[in-house]
Amino acid sequence: MSEKKETGTRWDVYTLTAIGVLAAIIYVVTLFRFPLLGSKVHFANAVCVLAGLMLGPVPGGLAAGLGSAIYDLMAGYGAETIITFVSKFAMGWVAGKVFLAFGDRRFNIGSLVVASASGALTYVALYMLKSWIMYGWAGMASRFPASIINAGVAIVAAPVFFTAVWPAVRRVLHSEGRHSKAA
Repeated sequence: MSEKKETGTRWDVYTLTAIGVLAAIIYVVTLFRFPLLGSKVHFANAVCVLAGLMLGPVPGGLAAGLGSAIYDLMAGYGAETIITFVSKFAMGWVAGKVFLAFGDRRFNIGSLVVASASGALTYVALYMLKSWIMYGWAGMASRFPASIINAGVAIVAAPVFFTAVWPAVRRVLHSEGRHSKAA
């Protein structure tokens, strides 16, 4: 594939590698969790949001959706895996889309927090909808505390992680003559 990024359909090896690496990190981070009522608390949502911030809407959404769906498959959740893929994809996609919407102002902490909150709260809404459909009001209510904690962690941690790693990622992208959409 060409090193020059084309609009929409073709991605270079860097983008595909980044999707795979972030999906793997999301899978591993999801393994380290602790139960709270009917759900679990973990850092995976923070990495899903980070994927959207770093890679942009579609590649970030794919990394988030794939990493989380692989976890669900390995954990034996079966058909729920599709719902997980869609809702985690939405989290990364929304975070990436909102982040890019800030244009030149996107690299300040306020923009990072707003984009992170948008992605994280999108996921909470979708997860609550799924929980209500599958388990009713009580099931949804029991999953809400862990979900809102995960969202809060993502809103705080994703901007911190982004600020920590983006300078190194940007240097790699620019040293290879590439310019990412999120650059």
